[in-house]
Amino acid sequence: MATFLLHGEHITLAQAVKAVGLAESGGQAKHLVRQGEITVNGAVEAHPGRKLFAGDTFAAGPGQEWLVTR
Repeated sequence: MATFLLHGEHITLAQAVKAVGLAESGGQAKHLVRQGEITVNGAVEAHPGRKLFAGDTFAAGPGQEWLVTR
């Protein structure tokens, strides 16, 4: 599992998906999330505006998982 370093208190799921390279644009990131392609803390998340905080995990499948850290 890779780590994703926060530069503030939180980041939205769509922003994180784009930042790690799973999407090339914010629109594509939102689409991936809305299609149920991304999980947060092991559960499918369909809201691209979901805030991620330190300790949360998000994933796009096996081998593509990140732990949010500060």
